[in-house]
Amino acid sequence: METTSILARDLAALGRVTEGTSLESVLRGITEAVARGVPGCAGGTAELWTEERVLLAASHSELTSLIDRERDLREGPSREALSSGRPVAVPDVIRDPRWPRYAATAVRHGVRSVLVVPIEVDTAVVIIGLYGVRPGVFAASGDAVTPLLREQVTVALANIWEFDDVLTGAAQMQEALAGRSVIDQAKGIIMSKSGCSAEEAFEELRRVSQHHQVKVADLAKLLVTEHQQKHGGAAPA
Repeated sequence: METTSILARDLAALGRVTEGTSLESVLRGITEAVARGVPGCAGGTAELWTEERVLLAASHSELTSLIDRERDLREGPSREALSSGRPVAVPDVIRDPRWPRYAATAVRHGVRSVLVVPIEVDTAVVIIGLYGVRPGVFAASGDAVTPLLREQVTVALANIWEFDDVLTGAAQMQEALAGRSVIDQAKGIIMSKSGCSAEEAFEELRRVSQHHQVKVADLAKLLVTEHQQKHGGAAPA
């Protein structure tokens, strides 16, 4: 099916993470991909549930309102998919007796059919919602779309989390190198004033930091700053 190929292409593109990629942009891309690539799908939503927070993206503002209302009601296909871990199909919200209050809201927003796919990724759950303005639009495509979503969304999120870990590690290394540099400068200041060795200068830094209950790097930065303000130049190496 051509539309499935389009969906697969668009979802695969979300797995190519760059520096500007974020969880929000990936979720938003998923909603746009299903709206563009699934027959009869007029819009999509993507909710990322983690222990810390819930992120929501939607292709249309009306769908954001629908999801917010579903949370308030604590009933609807997305809540069912989240609790059961299984896909939930609603061929026609008007004829479905399970969530009458949700159905009334969905119809007001122009929604007649819904397909919701839950996807577990590590310790998180992603709830993908597909919405049609006509009843029964996902009857033919649902079986093909569900495994495709699971495969590609899992890859995209795993890639961005791995990329975030790499960036975090690089930032921490950069911070550690900067801290080491300022400590070396502070040691140079102490050595030039007292004529002690590098080891003795560091021990003096450590002793003062423990006495004042501050980090060695923070104390070193303060010492270097004060030295530069007094002497108008860099600290001795």
